[in-house]
Amino acid sequence: MRQRKQMTAEEREFFANVVAAAFANPFSQERNELDRRITGVTRTDLTREEMVRLVTVRMSERLNRLEREGRADLRLYRDDERRVVGLAFLFNIYHCFRADFDGFVLEQLRAGDTPCRVPFAREAFAMFDRLGFTEEEAGKYFAIFYQLRRAFYFIESSLAGVSPSMHTLRLNLWNNVFTCNIGLYDTHLWQRMEDFSTLLLGETGTGKGAAAAAIGRSCFIPFDTARGRFTESFTRNFISMNLSQYPETLIESELFGHRKGAFTGAVENHEGVFSRCSPHGSIFLDEIGDLSVPVQIKLLQVLQDRTFSPVGSHERLRFNGRVIAATNRSLDEMRRRGQFRDDFYYRLCSDTITVPPLRRRVAEAPREMEVMISHLLEKMLGEARQEIVSLVLDVLRRDLPPAYSWLGNVRELEQAVRRILLTRNYSGDTSAGMETGFIMEGMAEGTIDAHTLLANYCRQLYACYGTYEEVARRMRLDRRTVKKYLQGEAAPSSGTEE
Repeated sequence: MRQRKQMTAEEREFFANVVAAAFANPFSQERNELDRRITGVTRTDLTREEMVRLVTVRMSERLNRLEREGRADLRLYRDDERRVVGLAFLFNIYHCFRADFDGFVLEQLRAGDTPCRVPFAREAFAMFDRLGFTEEEAGKYFAIFYQLRRAFYFIESSLAGVSPSMHTLRLNLWNNVFTCNIGLYDTHLWQRMEDFSTLLLGETGTGKGAAAAAIGRSCFIPFDTARGRFTESFTRNFISMNLSQYPETLIESELFGHRKGAFTGAVENHEGVFSRCSPHGSIFLDEIGDLSVPVQIKLLQVLQDRTFSPVGSHERLRFNGRVIAATNRSLDEMRRRGQFRDDFYYRLCSDTITVPPLRRRVAEAPREMEVMISHLLEKMLGEARQEIVSLVLDVLRRDLPPAYSWLGNVRELEQAVRRILLTRNYSGDTSAGMETGFIMEGMAEGTIDAHTLLANYCRQLYACYGTYEEVARRMRLDRRTVKKYLQGEAAPSSGTEE
């Protein structure tokens, strides 16, 4: 019989911080503060990677001490301490194999849909066993560690930006995958997240598809210990479908599939996205606001009962995946008009995440535009040389007013970068119709500030009348104030009559 062990008061405090860090969102300020407590480092200039290395060193030191004293086995502890020690051991194993998992994520990306062998699995399972975990526990947590690293990689790498809005977005996406309490996820939800649908809101071009992919590629995937592989590749457990590209007559077939002869042109059986989705996968339904009410009713049934029938069939098939939907339309307004069903909306919005527009991000952080251009150039050219980044920034400053609205958001910026690489100029999209639509929508939603409203009104009047004097007369402003608005120089407080 094993002799029971106890922790010292100092060890309890240390491991309590470790457990809190394990449960904290890695994109939160709370996690940064906990890492500083664990390491004893008060400096704030360390990078995330430097801090993680220090945390790993401190944990390894503690574990080595427990091993020397014969206490590095969670089976030696009573229930009240066993949970804390077990979570601390898991935190240590996770960080020991963190770099291995990161490399494996990239390897699986290159390999595509065929699951790769995990070369470090045997070593990791030996560590689980040595620290007192059962084989079943080891399999579960090994898969969760893989999920954690995938989520971090896709949220961090696909959503560039340093603005507060982007920090909030990354934090919200992490919570969407693991909840705001990863302890609850560990005990109850790690195999039940398919019931939690997600609704992504935001203007066109903001990056809703990238946010959806980050969620969809981060689902839990079991580990097959016999084969030394995960049961499927994350590259095939995310299916994206833009609903606006299909005519009304084909949308049900694309969603649910059809049987041969179900309608004219159905010459063979066809699997829809709900049939193709794996049990651990997600379906991304973009432009959900474009769906007709009859199709909304059928999708509602899938979300409620998890079953559907292909067109032309009475067979009931089961859907086990997760649904992520997105729209750039105002669903509140559509619901008021009866164009979007309330019951369908409430089934979709287990979590609602808004992807911020580019103009807000740039207003929040001066470096946001430079970071985004670097990110886009790296995607386009394989690297982001500073002289090219500076060239793009210089052209944008020269050709666009500082208060440019970026109505096409990141998608527009991407094409602006391409045009600058080709022609070294970008005049922007100053379509009066787009500006008017943007202003009217913002006024309806209460998101337009006075400065933006006046600047856009100045531009519309100038486009009609062509002189500063006439715009100033109609707006009852000083000519110099109008000129500043048109050149993007006016401060928000200058929109008053002079």
